[in-house]
Amino acid sequence: MSQTHAALSTSVDRGLYFDDFAVGQAWISPARTITEADIVNFAGISGDYNPLHTDEEFAKQTQFGGRLFHGPGVFAVATGLESRLGIKEGTAIAFLGMTWSLKGAVQIGDTIHVEEQVAELRPSQSKPDRGIVVFDVQVKNQRGETCHDGQWLVMFSRRDT
Repeated sequence: MSQTHAALSTSVDRGLYFDDFAVGQAWISPARTITEADIVNFAGISGDYNPLHTDEEFAKQTQFGGRLFHGPGVFAVATGLESRLGIKEGTAIAFLGMTWSLKGAVQIGDTIHVEEQVAELRPSQSKPDRGIVVFDVQVKNQRGETCHDGQWLVMFSRRDT
C-alpha cells in the first residue's frame, strides 16, 4: 500500500458509514507482537497441534528454523488489530467474506500490523440503507514484509437514506 495517500491515518472518528468511505482511503493499524501464548492459545482453541506450531525441536529442523503462528491465528489477530481503528464501530452490519493468501510465515517475536485500503464501494440496489465496502488488506511484519493479504467485504449502514 502506498504511503502517499492523503487519507492515510492510524485513527478515525468511531464508526464510519458507507457514505464516509472513498476509494483509495487507507489506514494503518496499531501493531502487536506475536507471543508463545498466542500459539498455545490458538492451538487449544482450534485443536491444531501440528508440530510446526507446537514442537520447537521439530520446527527447528524445518525451513523456518522454529515454530510458526497458525495462519488462521494471524488472520484472527489481523481482524482484532483492524478493529482498533474504530471504522466499523456501530456502523458495520456484517462481514460478508474474504479472499486470503498466506505469503510468509509469522513466528514468535514477529510484530505485525494491518494496512488497509478501500478498493471498491457497492451501494445496495435492493436495500438503500446499506452498502458494501471492499478493502484491500495486508498484514505486514516489522521488516515491512507482507505475510498475508487479500480482500475483506463488509456491509455498512448508510447515513440518512
